[in-house]
Amino acid sequence: MKKQLAVVLLLFLSFTSFSQKEKSAFKGGEWLRYKMNYSGFLRAGTAILKIEETSLGGKKVFHTIGTGWTSGMIKWFFKVDDVYESYFDKDTIKPYLFKRKIDEGGYKKHRVTKFDYASNKVYIQDIKNQTDTTMVFSKVQDILSSFYYLRNQNVKGFKKGDEISIDLFIDSQVYPFKLLFLGKEVLNTKFGKVNCLVIRPLVQSGRTFKAQESVTIWITDDANKIPIKMQADLAVGSLRAELENYKGLANAFNKQ
Repeated sequence: MKKQLAVVLLLFLSFTSFSQKEKSAFKGGEWLRYKMNYSGFLRAGTAILKIEETSLGGKKVFHTIGTGWTSGMIKWFFKVDDVYESYFDKDTIKPYLFKRKIDEGGYKKHRVTKFDYASNKVYIQDIKNQTDTTMVFSKVQDILSSFYYLRNQNVKGFKKGDEISIDLFIDSQVYPFKLLFLGKEVLNTKFGKVNCLVIRPLVQSGRTFKAQESVTIWITDDANKIPIKMQADLAVGSLRAELENYKGLANAFNKQ
């Protein structure tokens, strides 16, 4: 499976929400925990997202931490232990500081990325390789800030086939990212029946995914817009992620 689990964990920690502008979709203290199953029955790992209010350089910001790790039998032959952190503006959600420390089957990265809006330059410190890089950027989101940015976008009136796009800054490169709206569905969950929006992040086909449209995500159709389920068809097997627990939501969790 090599990097299959790591790629899907990254997707699920990052690019998964739509929202409406009338209410903020999140607040400090929100905590989301997901269980990951491989091929429908084998526990593969866990992903957690949490967010708090703090300050950075005299600015009021949100600090979010995303962690993902493999467990059980999967951990025996492919260990994932990832930590992502993002500090972003409370009002505009533009990122100021992004940290990434990962260990995926022995493949390790440890980078700190700083966004300077006065000069429109980004500074990347590669702690593992002891190198520094400077680049010009414009209107980008980091992996974690994108999650909250997308949750606060106005998609009221969206129809099947509509899309939303952003530019993601990952590992010294800018990646255009697109989400496709598939419609609405009532989903049976451990919390009861939940009205959901169904979206599809367009991913690159190849060794990991069977096709470009191999990932489907269900998001609560309420003011929170939290991902509640993900299904990914991999080159070998499939991976399913489901919301296991939550606390500190900004709005009521509407369940039937």
